[in-house]
Amino acid sequence: MKKQFQGLALSAFLLLSTGLHSQTADEIVAKHIEAIGGKDKLSSIKSIKMESTMNMMGNDAPNTAYILDGKGYRNEMEMMGQKMVQVITDKGGWMINPMQGSTDPQELPADQLKTLAGRFYIVPLLNYQDKGTTLELQGKAKVGDADNWKIKVTDKAANIVTYYIDAKTYYITQQESSGEMMGNTVTVTVNYSDYKKTDSGWVVPYATDINMGQFSIASKLNKIEVNPTIDPALFEMKK
Repeated sequence: MKKQFQGLALSAFLLLSTGLHSQTADEIVAKHIEAIGGKDKLSSIKSIKMESTMNMMGNDAPNTAYILDGKGYRNEMEMMGQKMVQVITDKGGWMINPMQGSTDPQELPADQLKTLAGRFYIVPLLNYQDKGTTLELQGKAKVGDADNWKIKVTDKAANIVTYYIDAKTYYITQQESSGEMMGNTVTVTVNYSDYKKTDSGWVVPYATDINMGQFSIASKLNKIEVNPTIDPALFEMKK
């Protein structure tokens, strides 16, 4: 009888252990999508406009971003009386940066374009298989005091982003990637917090902190519009 009990206890332990470790990257991402609104609701979002305030080195800068899902991303930021524009589309990218001495649109260098590819997706992990993206679960890691699933995401251009997804809320708390700054490759760490549900039912982070080593940016989302009318011409580079 004692041996039977021990055998049942061992079997239960093994089953429980298997269950605890059987979650796959696909299942974790599916739970993340459900936590932030659900696949059907998120799939209905085709465009967004976001107004934020960015703080850099103690200076506030108004920032507006437009996204047509799968087609175009445009970011406008005003600083020191100058307007900077960055655009990424499924066909290329360009920018206007008066800080570099010109107000004319310039094509983005190939290395920057490769790093920024995919910005025109509103929810990057939604239907990721259709985008040629692959996932790799790398176990768990701490972000602050919370346990997070660590998932390596590789897109079809071979760009790699590591996402940390809270094991309880299934919200993305942090992401890491490589980026270009002043000709140097740096590790970019983005932390997300203050998640809120919008009127559309989509749950988004209202606070974002971007750390690039010696340079950091804090961003606060002030307003988000879901499915506004956005003219595709907004993403075209004027010559």
